[in-house]
Amino acid sequence: MERRTVLITGCSQGGIGSALAEVFHQRGFHVFATARKTEKMKHLRDLDRMTLIPLDVTQESQISAAVELIQKHTGGTLDYLVNNAGDGYIIPVLDCDQLHGRQIFEVNFWGPLRMIQEFSPLLIAARGTIVNINSVASETLPLWLGIYSSSKAALLALSETLRLELKPFGVQVLSVMTGAVQTMIFQTNYRLPPDSAYMTWEKQIAAQAEGSEKASRMSATVYAERVVGDILNRQGGITYRGQMASFAYWVVALMPRFLRDLVTVKMAGIS
Repeated sequence: MERRTVLITGCSQGGIGSALAEVFHQRGFHVFATARKTEKMKHLRDLDRMTLIPLDVTQESQISAAVELIQKHTGGTLDYLVNNAGDGYIIPVLDCDQLHGRQIFEVNFWGPLRMIQEFSPLLIAARGTIVNINSVASETLPLWLGIYSSSKAALLALSETLRLELKPFGVQVLSVMTGAVQTMIFQTNYRLPPDSAYMTWEKQIAAQAEGSEKASRMSATVYAERVVGDILNRQGGITYRGQMASFAYWVVALMPRFLRDLVTVKMAGIS
């Protein structure tokens, strides 16, 4: 029996992708782990069945090179593609830098789409699975995350459409709606633009950007173990993982809009 294969983007140490790579490896997979710079994955390099690939999902030439490498290694198949690479952007919408905002969409939306298009022949050949790591923010729409949430909402719409379009080819699509997870990926010394209308709430916004707010978070390892279980046991669709992810689902599903607005504003620490 041939060993199953998985490609995971965004595997820098301390993040969700790294934890997913380690759990898949423990499950016996050959893991193709990617990051913009391979030195950010040096903690993985001594593992057997672990191939490190430099890959920026905004660079088509690097994606094409990764396709060629994996095609040669597997004979033209890929069992699982996990689109995890992503960038955050915590800023009031009025203060958004539009060039930065476009870059967020390049990484969070167009990047996964490029990966899916380029790897689709390998996934179809394997009757494989596409996994898009999403965020509950795409549904709960918290303050200060308007650009990020919009990019993830676009990814969710894309994923759900693809899930149906790829059914004739036997390819599954799973969206993982992620709640709070302990990672090392936070900003430091956060500052609003000096002319921001939101300076009164800079402390609260900075706490969220720097990961210093009081919210509890699920460990990346526990999150990864549960997500890999979902990936291997589900037939596509949507799953919720991470601290408060299930709660977020029920809030969106059952809570009236005016109550959700009150909760959202209170959680942001403004009045």
